[in-house]
Amino acid sequence: MAEKIKIFDTTLRDGEQVPGCQLHKDEKLRVAAALDKLGVDIIEAGFPISSPADFDSVKSIAEQTENAIVCGLTRAIEKDIDVAAEAVKPARRSRIHTGIGTSDLHVFTKLRTTKEDVLDRAVAAVKYAKKYVEDIEFYAEDAGRTDNEYLARVVEAVVKAGATVVNIPDTTGYCLPDEFGAKIRYLKENVKGIDKVDISAHCHNDLGLATANAISAVQNGATQVECTINGIGERAGNTSLEEVVMIINQHDDLPFYTGINTQMLTDISHLVSEKMRMPVQPNKAIVGANAFAHSSGIHQDGVLKNRQNYEIIDPAMVGANGSSIVLTARSGRAALNYRIEKIGVKLTKPQLDEVYQEFLLLADRICMVDDEDLKKLVGDYVVTNINS
Repeated sequence: MAEKIKIFDTTLRDGEQVPGCQLHKDEKLRVAAALDKLGVDIIEAGFPISSPADFDSVKSIAEQTENAIVCGLTRAIEKDIDVAAEAVKPARRSRIHTGIGTSDLHVFTKLRTTKEDVLDRAVAAVKYAKKYVEDIEFYAEDAGRTDNEYLARVVEAVVKAGATVVNIPDTTGYCLPDEFGAKIRYLKENVKGIDKVDISAHCHNDLGLATANAISAVQNGATQVECTINGIGERAGNTSLEEVVMIINQHDDLPFYTGINTQMLTDISHLVSEKMRMPVQPNKAIVGANAFAHSSGIHQDGVLKNRQNYEIIDPAMVGANGSSIVLTARSGRAALNYRIEKIGVKLTKPQLDEVYQEFLLLADRICMVDDEDLKKLVGDYVVTNINS
């Protein structure tokens, strides 16, 4: 039986930390409403203590959200937790997300303390947050570079203290997929009570491995993935929501599913890109402008014969307009004929052969041939042919 993987969206918290991507309250509310309709399980609405405006936005999101759990981020500090609890209080379902760094680097150079102190502060934060809400997520910052034995000690302690979710972040995007998956498996096998909580994977993309690490985590026991629309986030970004969802959706060999309405993925990608003023690269998986575009003649011929030759996803499944056959000097006769028929013109094979030669000269000159160019090309040919 397939197991549900919960989708924790942090577009409005981690995603908004990108320089230049800050949103006004009304923009946050619109994105949050779209995320709720998309079917995410948890919306991390912000870091309430960071500013009065962020507190107000988180509170308003909590008030309007109908289905998802609304979550506020904190440090392992009582004042942070007090403010976050107040911000998420209006939510139908609320969560406090608290934590502390656990790697040697964070313990000794950032926090400048001891491992025992970090463990004590972790437990104290969870117990304190538990006074406000039942649902407490604990993050072990820089877990990717944390010694597994110590990480297991911290996780076991916070689970015993009342955490309902344990977040294992690869904060710097350093881990390899096998390494990160093994870390999740180690916790599954060595932490008492781990089967009673969700294990969450929060991966960054510094080495381009965020999605691979998230999937490896799921394959090894993680039941929640933390991600953002378009993979937006600090530095090189976070795990891309659309990538994780569609990998799980398309692989029958993965015994998992999500509650995401995949047909909304393209629209919400455009919404986040517009509101955060962060363009989506054309070759971005799933939602990029070229995700279903074909310009090579060999690929175009294969797609026209059977879409599955070069497309593993039906564009309609993610709300895209469909496949596009882009005419360039690399295009073949099959693609040219397909596009000519799309503008209502039928050519014989000899006619197509002649037009194709003219098309190549044009494509070499202007790089990409659009419908208006085609109409002129075919129109001139037809007139010449009639007069002869």
